[in-house]
Amino acid sequence: MARRAAASKTATMMDIDARRPDTPGATGDESIYRGISAAILEHRLPPGTRLAEDALGEIFGVSRTVVRKALFRLAHDKIVEIRPNRGAAVASPTIGEARDVFDTRRTLERAVIEAACETADRVALEDLRRLTRAEEAAHAEGDRQSVIRHSGDFHLRLAEIAGNAVMGDFLRELISRTALIIALYERAGPAACAAHEHMALIDAIEDGDTAAAVALMDTHLNEIEASLNLDGGEPPVDLRDVFAGVGLATTPRRS
Repeated sequence: MARRAAASKTATMMDIDARRPDTPGATGDESIYRGISAAILEHRLPPGTRLAEDALGEIFGVSRTVVRKALFRLAHDKIVEIRPNRGAAVASPTIGEARDVFDTRRTLERAVIEAACETADRVALEDLRRLTRAEEAAHAEGDRQSVIRHSGDFHLRLAEIAGNAVMGDFLRELISRTALIIALYERAGPAACAAHEHMALIDAIEDGDTAAAVALMDTHLNEIEASLNLDGGEPPVDLRDVFAGVGLATTPRRS
């Protein structure tokens, strides 16, 4: 796809912010794992970007052995591909894989919502609202990377509230894979994961209305999937949209 090729040309290994994902005591491979995961989630590393071991070693100040360990962890999560004799690259999900990811997220996040409706307390609900307000602020500022990060954090916080660490681990992987899918297949326009939908989910959880919360989550994920170009072809270009706001030329046309 042309969009993917253009994005890959502009991506560099220095797009990885090696500092933000760190926590005290994190190992070298853990820092690399978190750094690459964050860069993928925030669309700073597009699908297909080559992940050169030498460059990563210099950026993070570690040996190639440590880098390779992190890359194998990322490959296990299906967000990096290890290609024989070609090295590692950010994964490029197929349309079939994209649909499977959304099907799996719907199933998993229904269970997350059902559990969260039983366990959410006042503190948990305020945490969710805080994340959603941060997402709204990022929308207003046009900070797309922060919007993506806060949206992912919202879904992961729901899994924490549900109290099932295994579901949380699976969801973390699926969210990273969703970020790749969106980067590869997103149509032009605003981000699909809207903050007001998250607020509606919080209200339903607070009301203890499990059925409404599950329905809202299904709708939420369906709308994200529907916003993507998963029909196997490039969307048609409407010249009226491309040149909206451009006035008619006043210079006489030459024959």
